[in-house]
Amino acid sequence: VQLQASGGGLVQAGDSLRLSCAASGRVSTYNMGWFRQAPGKEREFVAAMRWSGSTFAADSVKGRFAMSRESAKNTVYLQMNSLKHEDTAVYYCAADPRRTVTPRDPSVYDYWGQGTLVTVSS
Repeated sequence: VQLQASGGGLVQAGDSLRLSCAASGRVSTYNMGWFRQAPGKEREFVAAMRWSGSTFAADSVKGRFAMSRESAKNTVYLQMNSLKHEDTAVYYCAADPRRTVTPRDPSVYDYWGQGTLVTVSS
């Protein structure tokens, strides 16, 4: 499975941005996740969508970020609203074809995109 993340950029605090992750396989049959890594920090969970369509997000982004998918395009999205300076990071999408029960754990994902940089100026 190949993943291509896109949509990052430089925005101001309070702005919105939508990230895309195009997959070579069928995203409707995988668990998909978004993670981010800020400079000098560990990679952290942002949001995930199970193959069934259920979604959940980290507490730090809950109510601001939402994950969705477009099965016909084999693409998942991360809609980011009310962006904050602390959301600045490289964002990665990931695929888990084995559909493990712990989508928040980055170690369960077998495939990763190249990352897209989001910079939020304060």
